[in-house]
Amino acid sequence: MAGRQRQSRRRAAGRVLLPALLLGLCCRAAPERVRYAIPEELGRGSLVGPLARDLGLSPADLPARKLRLSAEKQYFGVSGETGNLYVSERLDREEMCGEAASCSVSFEALVQNPLNVFHVEVAIQDVNDNAPAFSKAALDIEIGEWTLPGARFPLEMARDSDVGSNSLLTYQLTSNPSFTLAVKERPGGSKQPELVLERALDREKQSSFQLVLTAVDGGDPVRSGTVQVRVNVTDANDNAPVFSKSAYEVRVQENLPVGSLVLRVRATDADTGSNGRVSYSFGNVPDGVRALFSVDSDSGEVRTAGPLDFEEKSKYSFSLEARDGGGLTAHCEVHIDVTDENDNAPEITMLSVSSPVPEDAPAGTVVALVKVRDRDAGENGQVSCELSGEAPLSIVASSGGSYKVVTASALDREQAPEHRVAVVARDRGSPALSSRAALVLEVSDVNDNAPVFEEAAYSAYVAENNAAGAPVLRVRARDADAGANGRVSYWLAGGSAGAAGAAPYVSVEARSGAVYAQRSFDYEQCREFAVAVRAQDGGAPARSSTATVRVFVLDRNDNAPRVLWPAAGAGAGAGAGAGAAPAAAPFEVVPRSAEAGYLVAKVVAVDADAGRNAWLSYELVQAPEPALFRVGLHSGEVRTARAVSERDAAKQRLVAVVKDHGQPALSATATLHVVLAESLQEALPELSERAAGADSPAELQFYLVLALALLSALFLLSVALAVLARVRRAGPPAVLRCLGAQRFSVAGAAFPADFCEGTLPYSYNLCVAPGRAVAEGAWLPPPLPSLAAEELLGGEPCGERSPSSSAGAGEPPADAEAPQVCKRAQSLSLSLS
Repeated sequence: MAGRQRQSRRRAAGRVLLPALLLGLCCRAAPERVRYAIPEELGRGSLVGPLARDLGLSPADLPARKLRLSAEKQYFGVSGETGNLYVSERLDREEMCGEAASCSVSFEALVQNPLNVFHVEVAIQDVNDNAPAFSKAALDIEIGEWTLPGARFPLEMARDSDVGSNSLLTYQLTSNPSFTLAVKERPGGSKQPELVLERALDREKQSSFQLVLTAVDGGDPVRSGTVQVRVNVTDANDNAPVFSKSAYEVRVQENLPVGSLVLRVRATDADTGSNGRVSYSFGNVPDGVRALFSVDSDSGEVRTAGPLDFEEKSKYSFSLEARDGGGLTAHCEVHIDVTDENDNAPEITMLSVSSPVPEDAPAGTVVALVKVRDRDAGENGQVSCELSGEAPLSIVASSGGSYKVVTASALDREQAPEHRVAVVARDRGSPALSSRAALVLEVSDVNDNAPVFEEAAYSAYVAENNAAGAPVLRVRARDADAGANGRVSYWLAGGSAGAAGAAPYVSVEARSGAVYAQRSFDYEQCREFAVAVRAQDGGAPARSSTATVRVFVLDRNDNAPRVLWPAAGAGAGAGAGAGAAPAAAPFEVVPRSAEAGYLVAKVVAVDADAGRNAWLSYELVQAPEPALFRVGLHSGEVRTARAVSERDAAKQRLVAVVKDHGQPALSATATLHVVLAESLQEALPELSERAAGADSPAELQFYLVLALALLSALFLLSVALAVLARVRRAGPPAVLRCLGAQRFSVAGAAFPADFCEGTLPYSYNLCVAPGRAVAEGAWLPPPLPSLAAEELLGGEPCGERSPSSSAGAGEPPADAEAPQVCKRAQSLSLSLS
């Protein structure tokens, strides 16, 4: 028996391999699709076919072409040495395809250099590896003893998972004189076994029968299955249930909610009581049907017990049994067609991606192979594919649901170093479903870009007096290329900075582009200059570009204002040496009739700096009559602030300060001599006196301090003597009064020219009473000579002498007995008795 089975397998394998070889020969005519046919249950490593040869590849080409397979599940493998296709996993047709009439596995074969894809289909042929099976170990049938011969009782049908002739079943029943077996042809070609009563039963003689029903398939070798049939003889249930239809057909959509009503079957029984009560149940159905459907035993409603998926199975056929209380049964067929819904989005598989791609790749270069599959049927499974995103790529349809992604135009790495697009697959269902897969394509660099400066012309501002080596600015050029093609170096390419040339002024660092000063800049010598800086990349051939750098030197306040008018003649003469004659100082004549706003002179000054450092302002800082003159803040014009009066001194010395607006501010002084006279002839005497008695301010100040010290010592001495005399005589004190008929007053003291500048703003009056001094003390004999203030202070008068001091020496005042009054106008009076 085992030998016959092996011979049968060899004959089956021979019948399978012959069509496979013929199919392989036919496939050479269409190199993009190869078909093979093999039986199921082949062992691992079994040869399927010479795939490389059928694709037109020689064994020598295999290492370079890199033949490989792409599939969702690797049932097969390809040899890298011979290119033959082998079985790599167990192939069970019933597990892979179920009850489908045909079963095949499709996958792609990929080769490189050039890149191409071939579609391979392997048909899986059925072998008789499944025996018929019954769902129950025993079938219980109750037959009333009144049942007439010829009555038929349907029996459960056996199931065979094989297809074709391997699933064609025949039934056999053990021999019994009371029963025979009949087979009824049902719609769809299946055979229903029926138990036929051959003679009347007598329950009193035999109450039960034990029979064996055998189901035999048509395969080679033959396989069979058995079930025990137990017949119980009962009383008076002479009517079996009857279905309203022998076959029920219904169409439902997939993805119905669990518990949804599919259909309702109905069977009637003419009996009454328990014999007429009908209950419904499944017949011999697969476990998969029981997992998806349920039947209500009382109402006959068939409902969903699990999710229906069209992609897994689109049709279900099973039998329902109606049984009355007496044990009589009836059967009907239920056919359920599941309609497809668009519940599966397309599936995208990236078969191959060529990345990176050089940016000079021509248009039409294949960069990726994509496969798209939709498990739905009809329009729901028809898929269109496109690219989403801005990229110079396009997608072209190929055969068998494959697509090629190619370059649509030239690539530019500098604009986009990589391209990220999404492959979008969309079906034609309603509503349409879509899916997307990301595709990242990197672009490799080519030296096609020259360095580009951030600015075509640079401007730098550097303050003068800078240190040598100080940074001026940094130029930066960017090269859109990568690596050595984008590495930039800098150097000076030329420039101009007037006659001096630009080379000595600045230098540039090759790597960073930093420009440094080579020496200290002087705004007054060079205010701006320009240089050209060249940037060059490290590509081959190298590319370069230039930019102009213009450096502006900023001014600093390093120059004090210089007075042009009035010229500093006197000062220059004083500093020339002891033997040099002092230069004549300029003077201005102002008539005494001048009104307020009269233009006396204009101070003219310049500053070598620029900007705010050269903005000049004028201020009058020294004047004998501060309220008489004013100077314009910005114009430098010296004008009278009020009308000139007769009390004003004839000679005025004005000092003005000229300041700039720098930080810190620098200044210079200008001295202006003014003579108040109606004409030049009237001013000449004043000018001569000034020339004869003019001393330096330091000498005048020294003399004033010395005179003040002498007067203070004389005053203290007089007070001490007076107190001493008073104590001796115990007479009334005469120290604090000016007594006597003869008084000599020295007033109207003249002061040096420096007094009018505010050096010492004081005048002194000296009062002497000679009359009683002889009687009370002989230390000061009368009459005393009248001394002019010039002799005491050694200075020139600043104005006219007062009438009290105009009397000659030894002339007493008109009223000798009148009490002496010493008037003080910014003066200090000293009385001696």
